[in-house]
Amino acid sequence: MRVNDLTRSVSFYRDQLGLVEYAHTSDRCELGPHGGRPLISLLAVPRTSPRPAGVVGLYHFALLLPSRKDLGVTLMHLFQARLPFQGFSDHAVSEAAYLADPDGNGIELYADRPRDNWQRKNGQIVLTTLALNVNSLLRTAEGEEWQGLATGTQVGHVHLHVADLERTGAFYRDVIGFDVTTDTYPGALFLSAGGYHHHVGLNTWLRPENAGARDVANMLSWELLVPGAEARMEVVDRALRAGHQVHEEADQTTIMDPDGMRLIFTS
Repeated sequence: MRVNDLTRSVSFYRDQLGLVEYAHTSDRCELGPHGGRPLISLLAVPRTSPRPAGVVGLYHFALLLPSRKDLGVTLMHLFQARLPFQGFSDHAVSEAAYLADPDGNGIELYADRPRDNWQRKNGQIVLTTLALNVNSLLRTAEGEEWQGLATGTQVGHVHLHVADLERTGAFYRDVIGFDVTTDTYPGALFLSAGGYHHHVGLNTWLRPENAGARDVANMLSWELLVPGAEARMEVVDRALRAGHQVHEEADQTTIMDPDGMRLIFTS
């Protein structure tokens, strides 16, 4: 994540969101949940501008909490801290709250409903955007003391704003190898591996007035952990055959998506 002021951003992710520092240098900080691994790497770049609407790249990254109660406890803490939210949604498969970091990078905090309860229609997972029962979530926090973002929290998915939905969707489907889980949302596409509701979301909802903007806050790259070297090399082979540039170093591979987002494969 590209940010302007490292001290300000670390304060937000550590003190307000509840992550812990795993490494910290003069221009970079890695943070993650207690007892886990780094999930976010913040890179300070001077003169980075706040992220405006419509820039191709990050729409939001989503932190998946282990349970509904963990989400309720975190929301209660953030309400008490008077942190501003951008919205709340019941997606049928999950319950979600949305906010942004100090540079305008979007964040989703969510908890999944049991997979057995997910509905399917015409072979696709049903996703909704309904009003969230926030009070019901907050009641799960009664008597619980917030102690930071719950152990076991992980990045559940990334959601990208793209210039061409068909082109970028084909890349993540045919080259990376994700399955399409939902394509009935207007202007959006959701893909995943292993039957999950989505590991990647793509949209063209904000027709980009600032599509070519540079020097703004954004996600510079994201990491996809694959089961082993064989799975990684299968992606490399598909990427090369499709004419994409591939950079390999040690145990990781970097491929650019059609919008210039770096996707790092680690086995």
